[in-house]
Amino acid sequence: MKTTPVDVADLASSVLSVPPLARQANGEPTKTENRKMIEWLLAGGVTTYLYGGNANLYNFGVTGFGSLLDVLEDIAPPDGWMIPSIGADFGKAMDQAMILRERDFPTAMVLPLTVPATSAGLVSGFAKLADAAGRPLIAYIKNDGFLEAGDVARLFRDGAISALKYAVVRPDPKNDGYLSAILDAVGSGERIVSGIGERPAIDHIEMGLTAFTSGSVCIAPQLSTAILKACQDNEFAAARTLRESFLPLEDLRDAHSPIRVLHEAVRLAGICDTGPIGEFLSNLDGAERLDAIAAAARALKTKSEAAARGARPLSASA
Repeated sequence: MKTTPVDVADLASSVLSVPPLARQANGEPTKTENRKMIEWLLAGGVTTYLYGGNANLYNFGVTGFGSLLDVLEDIAPPDGWMIPSIGADFGKAMDQAMILRERDFPTAMVLPLTVPATSAGLVSGFAKLADAAGRPLIAYIKNDGFLEAGDVARLFRDGAISALKYAVVRPDPKNDGYLSAILDAVGSGERIVSGIGERPAIDHIEMGLTAFTSGSVCIAPQLSTAILKACQDNEFAAARTLRESFLPLEDLRDAHSPIRVLHEAVRLAGICDTGPIGEFLSNLDGAERLDAIAAAARALKTKSEAAARGARPLSASA
């Protein structure tokens, strides 16, 4: 498992996968099924694994956090970069940061808070969390104005964060004054990753962001990796063609919950048995909805496997 400090090359080296957390019937993480997920991603060229929202860590407690870290350490490939998440509220994040301090993970992501907070308060909180964890953290911006642009720059400058996941949804990703202000304040996008999957990732990379996170990469690691490589080679038209294959599943995720659809899609595609989704969420049901998810996930997986064999990927409509 990667244990060295986070640098720019780490962020650009792989799509940052955001897998679901496979659980046993009692809700505890299962090492066997989560290892299957990592092995599938690694076979598709993905070496970074960020356990956050898709793993329902918002609702994961403090008492089991050490056991979760044990699982992540055990399933990590020798050079794989495993990123757990803490929070979202400050109290839980601080307790988890103290546990993290005794481990070799090079960073953790702080889940975005949805209850009242101020930018100045977040800056102070991030500094305390980074100090408690003994390492810089990853910030996650999901809402407009969550952190002021100047405060993002300050967090980088003070060493409280080593990277930023940017995930504010816009009708036109390139028309984003907030992201532009952050880029201007920070001075570069080399430590900022697009955080909303393949749909806006290409536009974000054209704006200067270094890479992207993805949930659907868990179904199609070869194709998602191909999108990242095409963007890094400035072959944006080719990247957009590849992205078309992801849209049917992404549309279902947008319609029925990105977290819940991905959790079922991984299982229905035969990658691993994800089991129960965890507390305060419920697994999707309904034969028609699950059939649609299964069809989209299996079609996407088939195209990714074809890409791995060197075959020309099928069109999105095929």
